[in-house]
Amino acid sequence: MNSKILWKAKKSQKNKSNLFRYEKFLSSKYKFVITQKYSKLLKWSIDNPKKFWSSIWDFAKVKGLKRQDHEKSNIFFKNKFLKNSKLNFAENLLSKNDDSKAITFISENGIKKVRTWRELNNNVFKLITFFKKIKIKEKDRVVAYLPNLIETVESFICTSAIGSIWSSCSPDFGTNGVIERFSQIKPKVLIICDRYFYNGKEINVIKRLPLILNKIKSIKHVIIINYPGKTFLKFNKIKNVKYKNWNSIMKINPIKFKFKKFDFDHELAILYSSGTTGKPKCICHRAGGVLLQHLKEHQLHSEIKENDNVFYFTTCGWMMWNWLVTVLASKASIVLFEGFPMYKRNDLLIKLANEEKITLFGVSAKYIDSLNKSNILNKKKYKLTKLRTICSTGSPLSEDGFSFIYKKVKPNVHLASISGGTDIVSCFVLGNIYEPVIAGQIQNKGLGMNVDIFNDYGKPIKNKKGELVCKNAFPTIPLKFWNDKNNIKFKKAYFNKFNNVWHHGDYAEVKKSGGFVIYGRSDTTLNPGGVRLGTSEIYSEVEKFKEIKESIVIGQSWDNDIRIILFVIMNQNYKFNDELVKKIKFQIKLNASPRHVPTKILNVKDIPRTKNGKIVELAVKNIIEGNEIKNKEALANPEVLNEFKNLIELKY
Repeated sequence: MNSKILWKAKKSQKNKSNLFRYEKFLSSKYKFVITQKYSKLLKWSIDNPKKFWSSIWDFAKVKGLKRQDHEKSNIFFKNKFLKNSKLNFAENLLSKNDDSKAITFISENGIKKVRTWRELNNNVFKLITFFKKIKIKEKDRVVAYLPNLIETVESFICTSAIGSIWSSCSPDFGTNGVIERFSQIKPKVLIICDRYFYNGKEINVIKRLPLILNKIKSIKHVIIINYPGKTFLKFNKIKNVKYKNWNSIMKINPIKFKFKKFDFDHELAILYSSGTTGKPKCICHRAGGVLLQHLKEHQLHSEIKENDNVFYFTTCGWMMWNWLVTVLASKASIVLFEGFPMYKRNDLLIKLANEEKITLFGVSAKYIDSLNKSNILNKKKYKLTKLRTICSTGSPLSEDGFSFIYKKVKPNVHLASISGGTDIVSCFVLGNIYEPVIAGQIQNKGLGMNVDIFNDYGKPIKNKKGELVCKNAFPTIPLKFWNDKNNIKFKKAYFNKFNNVWHHGDYAEVKKSGGFVIYGRSDTTLNPGGVRLGTSEIYSEVEKFKEIKESIVIGQSWDNDIRIILFVIMNQNYKFNDELVKKIKFQIKLNASPRHVPTKILNVKDIPRTKNGKIVELAVKNIIEGNEIKNKEALANPEVLNEFKNLIELKY
């Protein structure tokens, strides 16, 4: 992999940055020596955890009562930050109350709604009034089965305001997937939308309600939202449940509400693991830790400023939705998109970024690859004058993806590839304005996060591939897994491999420059001849072929070894043939290594993926090896697994 520098911030940009302002703040408070060198700032943040996390609170002007206490523990996950500090998460998100824009909603078919800060505050207080009336208390669970609507954001803010615990699934989760997740946490309230749209198709959600209510008896109240611009769909009601229309709640006169300050570690939200290897784990996150970590990532790593317009393409079933909503705490506005990102035109989201004057544009690496292949941006249609930052996450961004952004989207933009997870509802590695953007690399570890790469013996390694770990505690360690007595599942998930070190399950490499390369998940690395290979190195080569729409690569157990099998989906107007197979193998051999060359390349119609759009290599590996797929409900399209069953080509 080369070290081609694609972008550097100008001196004037650095001098106007939040990061420089933060250095000056540290200088005045902690006698920190200003250098405009990220490595110095990073070292200080890791060496001084108590001062660092306290400084984020002060720099970002968190509303609450701060105590400096840091409870150190020899057990990684028992460290406590800002112990006895108190805050209200919602109060910090409702950071303004004027007539400027707080949230913009845009659907794939062009429906647009705008909510001002004043309207947002007012609507949240109306919902709080209703929740108080139906006696929803602190730590009660409120669940949402909703598209990416403004009402979804309002519901989340209201839930956290009263100290209840939020959890959400997007409507592309099937009924069983929703029941499997929500039934574990026994919610009292369900907020549901009657329908949603995807790629022009209307999907009825409300008809799923009776089955959900029959299976989750704890739900006593249902709030129904009708999709913007549409009339209500009818549904069958069941006994012992009270129903309320969102519009009728919005006619309530709100009570005067004083934000109660909750403990720094108070439960905020429950997110779910993908569930591809078993029942989804219910990961419970703490309010104070999430707020501090997000403020750090937004303001110091992503340079989000007051009145910015921030967009992230996400559903409310993915952690990036939570990340996006917290942007409100930085007095910036957020833009929500609901639907298919290439509906009727491949550049739909780029057009949106231009029209809405987006300052930070967040998408998946897969989306960038699709945009690159579509050739839609060959002619410069969009100026994107306000766009300063592009974030990419979800899977590793290839060098080609990096180059495409600078050649075809915008040459003077900060492209920050970021990586973290639902487990920490934030990032381990991400961007910063002080360092250059190098093709194929994530710039550096996050402030306060002592991230490293270990070999199998638990020793740090550089310029070699290994396991991504975090060696120090941080405030977004999950509070707990729900229903996990004695933290048995929790410890197994993160602390089984290395003693008292967070093992994240990513196969990665750290360069001498400090940049990171993620090669895929550890459990999907390939081991032909006992040598570990990352899947991303194969994907980055296959993505270069215009003939191929998408691919999935797995290691098949074969003849006391592992052989690499590549499955490809063809683009329209192209045929799969021996000539193409030869070309793919040659390119992988040339640019990756002879070890990376697949033993077999097969053509398929579709690939299994999670609800968040991530391809599921493990499910394919299990199906071709005849193993049981434990949790098909976690997949968006489980029916495609049948295509991988009993393939004759894999019998010899």
